[in-house]
Amino acid sequence: MKITQLDLKVVSIPLATPIPSARIVIKSADCILVTLKTDDGLSGEGMIFTLNGHRLPMLHQMLRSLEPLVLGLDPRMSGVFWSQAWADIAFLGHRGATVVGLAGIDMALWDLRGKAAGLSVSHLIGACHASLPIYRSGGLRLSSSVEQLQREAEGFLKQGYRAMKMSLGKPTIQEDVERVRAVRQAIGGDIKLMADCNQQLTADRAIRLGRRLEEFELAWIEEPVPYHDHDAEAAVAAALDTPIASGETEYTRHGMLDMLQRKSADILMPDLQRMGGPTEFLKVGHLAEAYNVPVSPHLFTEMSISLAAALPNALIVEHMPWFGPLYAEALTLDADGRVQVPTAPGWGYTFDQKAIERFAA
Repeated sequence: MKITQLDLKVVSIPLATPIPSARIVIKSADCILVTLKTDDGLSGEGMIFTLNGHRLPMLHQMLRSLEPLVLGLDPRMSGVFWSQAWADIAFLGHRGATVVGLAGIDMALWDLRGKAAGLSVSHLIGACHASLPIYRSGGLRLSSSVEQLQREAEGFLKQGYRAMKMSLGKPTIQEDVERVRAVRQAIGGDIKLMADCNQQLTADRAIRLGRRLEEFELAWIEEPVPYHDHDAEAAVAAALDTPIASGETEYTRHGMLDMLQRKSADILMPDLQRMGGPTEFLKVGHLAEAYNVPVSPHLFTEMSISLAAALPNALIVEHMPWFGPLYAEALTLDADGRVQVPTAPGWGYTFDQKAIERFAA
């Protein structure tokens, strides 16, 4: 079996309501869908994305630049591609667009390997979990009023979620405290509630805010300070009883090892495209396990589920609904608010061709 074609399709998924974040207003999630085709009819799928289409052509070209390393390859020898690509991008570095391009092809290779073996990705690796806790992300934003926060949180409960995440970062600490109080009152004490600061705070402000929020028993406080300031993250983590989660903006095992050595986070959040794909993602998961640190994957739910299922230290997976419309299979929760790990060959989630046509850019 040999790979004969690298197919790239660009899609733009408009958000129903633009999301004001800490740095930009998010209007769309713009993706490059990666499909590797073989001479025996099998294909594997992966995906990378950016926000509002920013630098999408650059990512497209990055993927094309790696094409010579994957054409003609036996997908069962995917480690050959990864090691060669890792060496090939070294001159420009193992961060940013180079790693993201590597990730898209690596994702498709893992899907292809699973399909060739007739196994789901989690079973291909060796699964630890048949189902996983999942939390709803992408809502409970800073732009919502207190009343809107409560209504939206109650709506997530009706959808079956037993965990959800809200945004922090209002002008005053008291405003953030009151917003967390309102959501906690709306969902009760048994529901996991996380809070994301989106890197907006200084260490001292994060510590003062975190101490005020202790009574609400948050599952974690996420990215309280700029992600690259691992010493400041470590200071916040040491000062608070509430766990600090971070790592979604860091790159590869080298960035994550730095965080682990500095004790920058109680929970690591590897992002599948910033890790460089599943191959490196799994290395990070096992590295964190060696430090007795749990992981919670960032985004890419349809692929992250299978990878998290193979990690003993996987804590919970994130569901950001942006990419759901691209897939033929819908994500469903059980009565306990958990998601079943796919058992179909490969990722268990496949691109919907009609959706690709609808969102084509």
